[in-house]
Amino acid sequence: MHVAVAQAERATFGERFSISGTLTAERQAQLSPRADGLVSLIHVDSGEFVDAGQTLAELDPTVVHHGLLRIRAEATEADAAVREAERLVLEAQRLNEQRAIAATEVGARTAALDLARAVADFAHASVREQEEIVARHMLPAPFPGVIAEKHAEVGEWVQRGTPVLTLVSTDRVRLDLRVPQERFSQIDEDAQVRVFSDALDGTSLPARVSARVPVTDPGTRTFLLRLLVDVSDGYLLPGTSARAEISLAQTDTSAIAISRDAVLRQPDGNHSVYVVEDVDGQSVARRHTVRILNDLNGQVAVVGDAITEDSWVVIRGNETLADGQPVHVVER
Repeated sequence: MHVAVAQAERATFGERFSISGTLTAERQAQLSPRADGLVSLIHVDSGEFVDAGQTLAELDPTVVHHGLLRIRAEATEADAAVREAERLVLEAQRLNEQRAIAATEVGARTAALDLARAVADFAHASVREQEEIVARHMLPAPFPGVIAEKHAEVGEWVQRGTPVLTLVSTDRVRLDLRVPQERFSQIDEDAQVRVFSDALDGTSLPARVSARVPVTDPGTRTFLLRLLVDVSDGYLLPGTSARAEISLAQTDTSAIAISRDAVLRQPDGNHSVYVVEDVDGQSVARRHTVRILNDLNGQVAVVGDAITEDSWVVIRGNETLADGQPVHVVER
């Protein structure tokens, strides 16, 4: 049997494995009003994209608006009282210089001015407070995103804490993975990660580790690994599935790099390679089971008990070989 072989070498790249998970939004909020009231306007509907600060809904502001007008009138009255008190103080000071008024009267008018200014400060603070109450009858978007769900309609009475809209940010998404405990300790923030979305026909997207939660799920013995996917075009939708390929640094010193053509997949799902060995002066192909760690640029990192960096593995002609079959090497 004529075969072509290639020499194995020490692997310089680490292990890679895949885990599937669910995409979630980096930011998602149940928006509720900042005051109690009757819903008078809802400017958006489910599926609409909104900008940060955009007014999404309004409560009926009639009562609080009338209250604002009343308090503004009180502030205007207080300002007028301050001006009158200032006039009386100036008048008293002039009369005091002419010895035409008692000094105690000047002091009384000065105290009245201080009191009028305090009342005016209180009135203006009340105006600002009431203006904030009026503003809280409008519900703004805290961040850009899409309205995922509308929970209220015009005419409903809502209270603070009652969800009115669900807003989901789609500019950045996360991939939540449940990582087995034996893998969790191997992954750090420097791990190289690629994400393949099922919704994008397997398109590869860059990602990075954003969180490693060192709390295990006692039922499955898994840990939460959260990846931040670097895409800002809204192509990835929260709730869809995706697969992450995680490449680890070289840690297994027994890993050997061989040509991808040398690896054969067995019916039971395992992988094997044929190694050419010298038996009594005869070249014989021996089949050995290996475990694949990584696949990079046409080379495969594998580990196996009987394969070393000096081994010669069959890369052509191995499809029809049998274990222990004599071979004739025609190309190295």
